[in-house]
Amino acid sequence: MKSVCFYFQVHQPYRVKNYRVFDIGNDPEYFNDRSDSKLNNRQILEKVARKSYIPTTKLLIELLHRHPEMKVSFSFSGVALEQMQHYTPEVIALFKELIDTGRVEVLGETYYHSLAFFYSPSEFERQVAKHRETVRKLFGVWPRVFRNTELSYRNDLGEWADRNGYAGILTEGWDPVLGWRSPNYVYRPKGSQNARLLLKNYRLSDDVAFRFSSRDWSEFPLSAEKYAQWLGVAEGDVVNLFMDYETFGEHQWEDSGIFQFLEKLPEELAKNPGMDFKTPSEVIAAYDVRDEVDMPHTVTWADTDRDLTAWTGNPMQRSALDAIYALEEKILLSNDLKLLEDWRRLQTSDHFYYMCTKWFSDGDVHAYFSPYESPYDAHIAYMNALQDLKLRLEKRGV
Repeated sequence: MKSVCFYFQVHQPYRVKNYRVFDIGNDPEYFNDRSDSKLNNRQILEKVARKSYIPTTKLLIELLHRHPEMKVSFSFSGVALEQMQHYTPEVIALFKELIDTGRVEVLGETYYHSLAFFYSPSEFERQVAKHRETVRKLFGVWPRVFRNTELSYRNDLGEWADRNGYAGILTEGWDPVLGWRSPNYVYRPKGSQNARLLLKNYRLSDDVAFRFSSRDWSEFPLSAEKYAQWLGVAEGDVVNLFMDYETFGEHQWEDSGIFQFLEKLPEELAKNPGMDFKTPSEVIAAYDVRDEVDMPHTVTWADTDRDLTAWTGNPMQRSALDAIYALEEKILLSNDLKLLEDWRRLQTSDHFYYMCTKWFSDGDVHAYFSPYESPYDAHIAYMNALQDLKLRLEKRGV
C-alpha cells in the first residue's frame, strides 16, 4: 500500500499599511489601511475567500462525502483565523464543517506565523501554546503534528517536537539533505526518539502549486488522470503533497481548470487499488522509519535556496528582525496587551519576505506576493511602524 498525504497551509498576514515618517507618534494603528489598495487586509481576505477558500472548502466537503476514503490536513495561522472571524465568518463555518467530518487533521504552528524559533525560543513557545488553544476552541481538536513557519526546520526543532509530545513534524524534502534518499518515506529527526519527520515531495507538490497553469511547462495541461499515474508510480510508502491552500482559485485561477482537477483526482486515484489517503498522524502510525535525517542547518520550502534567506538574505531584513526581537523584554515588562499584540503581529514572517531583494525567478515570486511597490517601501513602512512602537514603549516608562 502507498499513501497520499495532502497538507494545506492557510495564512494571511496583517500587512503594514504605508506608514509614513509623519505618522510616527501620531498613529498607533499599523495595519488598518482603509483605502482601496493592495494593503487593505479586509479587502484582501474577502477576495481570497471568494476566489479560493469558499469554493475550495465547499468542494472538499463534497469530495469527503463522495469519497469516504479521502483525507486531508491543514494548518491555520492564528492571524488568518483572527481575520476570518472578523471579516469572513462564513469561511470559519465551512472549515468547521470540513473538520467535523472526522477526516481532516489540523496541525500545530506558531500563532503569528513567525520566525520566533530562531530568535526567541520562549516567545516561540508562547505562540505555539496560543495557537494550540485557539485551534482547540474553534475546532475542538488538539494538534498532534507540528509544522513550523514556511516548513522551516533544523535538528533542534525536531528535538523540541519530541520533548513536547508531538508525533511528528513536517519539512521540505530537499535533495542536498536527502542525497540518494527519497522524501516518500517516514524518517526520524536526528536527536529525537519518538517524533517522526514527514518530508514534502516538492516536485510533485510544485507541479500543482506552481506549474499547473504554465503553458511553457512540457507537461501542460496537467490532468487528474496523468497526475494520478505519476503518484501511482512514485517510489516509497507515502507521497507528501504540501502546498498553500490559495493554490486553488487564487494562485491557480478558476479558469485554469484547477477545481476540475481537484474534483477528479480522488476518482482517478481510486482506480489504483494500491493507494489510499492518510493524514500525517496516520502516516506516522502506519509506516516504519526508513532512516535518520540530519539537518544541522535550517531548511525551508521557500525559494531555490530552501533556507532562511527569503527572510534574512539582505541587511534590511536582518536589521528589521533584530530590531523587533530586541524589544521582547521591554514589551513583556510593559504589561500592555495592545503593545504586546502589535509587537507580535510585527513578527509575522511576511513582513521580512516583502523586503527580499533577490533576482530572477525567486524575485518574481516575492514580487507576486508583495503588496508594496518595492522591497524598500516595505522596509520603510515597517521600520516607521517599529519606531512608533518604541515611542509607545517609552511613554509606558520601559
